[in-house]
Amino acid sequence: MELTGFTEEQLTVRDAISAITAKFPNTYWQECDQNERDPKEFHAALAKDGWLGIALPEKLGGAGLGISEATMMMQTITQSGAGMAGAQAIHANVYATQPLAKFGTKEQLEETIPKIINGTWRTCFGVTEPNTGLETLKLKTTATKNASGDSYSITGQKIWITCAQVASKMILLARTTPVEEVKRSTHGLSMFCIDLDRDKPGLDMRKIKKMGGRAVDANEVFFDNYQIPANTLVGEENEGFRIILHGMNAERCLLAGEALGLGYAALERATQYANDRVVFGRPIGQNQGIAHPLADAYMKLEAAKLATYHAARLYDASRTDSSIPFHSVGVACNSAKYLAAEAAFTACERAVLTHGGMGYAMEYDVERYLRECLVPRIAPVSREMILNYVSEKVLQLPRSY
Repeated sequence: MELTGFTEEQLTVRDAISAITAKFPNTYWQECDQNERDPKEFHAALAKDGWLGIALPEKLGGAGLGISEATMMMQTITQSGAGMAGAQAIHANVYATQPLAKFGTKEQLEETIPKIINGTWRTCFGVTEPNTGLETLKLKTTATKNASGDSYSITGQKIWITCAQVASKMILLARTTPVEEVKRSTHGLSMFCIDLDRDKPGLDMRKIKKMGGRAVDANEVFFDNYQIPANTLVGEENEGFRIILHGMNAERCLLAGEALGLGYAALERATQYANDRVVFGRPIGQNQGIAHPLADAYMKLEAAKLATYHAARLYDASRTDSSIPFHSVGVACNSAKYLAAEAAFTACERAVLTHGGMGYAMEYDVERYLRECLVPRIAPVSREMILNYVSEKVLQLPRSY
């Protein structure tokens, strides 16, 4: 990857994270993937040096850096060979805490943030539901305030919740006003920062068997009158959708960085193999049928890199510059996620094809990268919904959904 144009802070982050990831070779990630074993040692290593708080306030124990630096951290992790499993082990700790840090009470922040940063607590993000998918404004999980007013009862189901098996906290989006009673579509959802207490009644979690990123659990989470204290509400009741958007744009930037790292890792493996593999008396990389697709993949990654770090800079600047429209940040972050995911898929597919039959072998890692590169194309929002968003919000075309 071309490093010209990055800030001193971003390059410092890259060097520091590289020193940590160097302690976790590809064999570590192969073993975690094949045995579906949580990379807890990796999470602990990042927590030990304070990196889980990279974009959180210094007064709460964080580094006080921005999403630009956090995106570089996530890219460096995936590019090291850790892939999406390494990124998914920690990224909710970075993006899901953004709305909490902005809207949480003093008590919530002092109790929760330091323990997330030091690794005592891991967290997960509870938004997606099986029957609503990307229709976030139609979420059905309910949070009903009990008669005493000091607690809520949670009932409903969440799906594709990463790290729920190992998380102590969940940032939860639930409905506090029935959808038919809301005055506007974005009203009626509330955000909570809740304990995942396996000993309390009303909570059940089931792992989902999946194609890639097997080291990190994905889950269905069921709530059945699960009781939470009223003081777990973050911000104002019924304003959760507006609050949680602050985490969603950050997540798109981080995921774009993760996709980039995966793509660059695959490309590095492919070029090394193309140089080393000799057929008919010459390295296969001398053939334009190999060289040109890899060169094309590199340029796609570099273009997506520019979009990704532009989006991250815009996100960071918007925190203090009110002249930057929220709409502009959303367009940039969604576009970056789309472009980086597509570029990563191109690079990973071509890496496997460059290896030929050995691309199918676990020991070369590129098969793992190809399995994992589908994640950024699907989550947290599909390619098609991003195209819908840009069509409508930028090109002013009629809404299609």
